[in-house]
Amino acid sequence: MADFIRQTPAGDTHERMVCRDCGHIAYENPKVITGAVVAHAGRVMLCRRAIEPRRGFWTLPAGYLELHETVEEGARREAAEEACADIVLDGMLAVFSISRINQVQIFFRARFADARPSFSPGEESLAVELFAWEAIPWAELAFPSVAWALRTWHDGAGAPLGAPSGNPQEDPRGTAGLE
Repeated sequence: MADFIRQTPAGDTHERMVCRDCGHIAYENPKVITGAVVAHAGRVMLCRRAIEPRRGFWTLPAGYLELHETVEEGARREAAEEACADIVLDGMLAVFSISRINQVQIFFRARFADARPSFSPGEESLAVELFAWEAIPWAELAFPSVAWALRTWHDGAGAPLGAPSGNPQEDPRGTAGLE
């Protein structure tokens, strides 16, 4: 079994896990999360989490990107898994850097594939609902990035998509945690 040690390889600027025997570097990189703000008739779809972390709190359909999957494919898959929803992506809405948990989160603006939305809880959701802006359970959102993505969607609702939004000015590295 390989014996790894933490050291700064020659020519590098960061400590890495390096195999003592062969010098192989085991890079540790951020995870990519992908998801969507799915809207219908001015309301947004939220899923009540059935899993940890933050079980029982509301979130957007989102999750880890799988190997050999595009971020678009991942966002559609997550909506299908968490909300049994078939969605169409309209474009990239936001890219958030959450350095405290080593994640890059990519959210899309989306709509249901059918004119009459169809959704229900998947295995990772206790409930799935469409919320009007005024009815969003802000105090029960699972993660800060959910609120950031919802605000970005609301601020640009109905407008053509421009450059994706980023972290809020007061939290450029995503280190503040839950509000």
